[in-house]
Amino acid sequence: MAAETLDVSSMLPAKFEPKRKNRWVLMIEGIDAYIIKTTSRPTITTEEVEVAFMNSRRYLAGKTSFGTMAVTLHDPIAPSGAQQVMEWVRTHFESVSGRSGYADFYKRDIQLKLLDPVGTVVELWDIKGAFITEANFGEVTYEDGGPMEISMTLRFDNCVLQF
Repeated sequence: MAAETLDVSSMLPAKFEPKRKNRWVLMIEGIDAYIIKTTSRPTITTEEVEVAFMNSRRYLAGKTSFGTMAVTLHDPIAPSGAQQVMEWVRTHFESVSGRSGYADFYKRDIQLKLLDPVGTVVELWDIKGAFITEANFGEVTYEDGGPMEISMTLRFDNCVLQF
């Protein structure tokens, strides 16, 4: 019997449309969505628990945790991205007084929306209890006239893929 060769049209559905990396909106209270340049979808890690019995081992799922989320922002002159990030940072820690904030003030629920070609939300992540663990306002140099960017690392408690 001869090997069968399949053509692409028989393997790929006619209505196939992949999600695209450049069609998304990240909604964070207090930060304009259009200055957000990059982010990623959540990462989920489940620990393994080993159960030893005589001469064998079995494995069970242990605690599950969510990884941090990297976000890069453009830093326009107006509205200032740096000011928007610092307003959020000040709810965590106020450097003038040394006071920390209550979690109820600094934790924010955010949404990551992936879009189809016409702008319909096709994937929605509800990310709960996010706060900034690192804000990097970038370097300045006389050697480069490129745009300024801000990078943040966000930690969150939980996330739910709604659809």
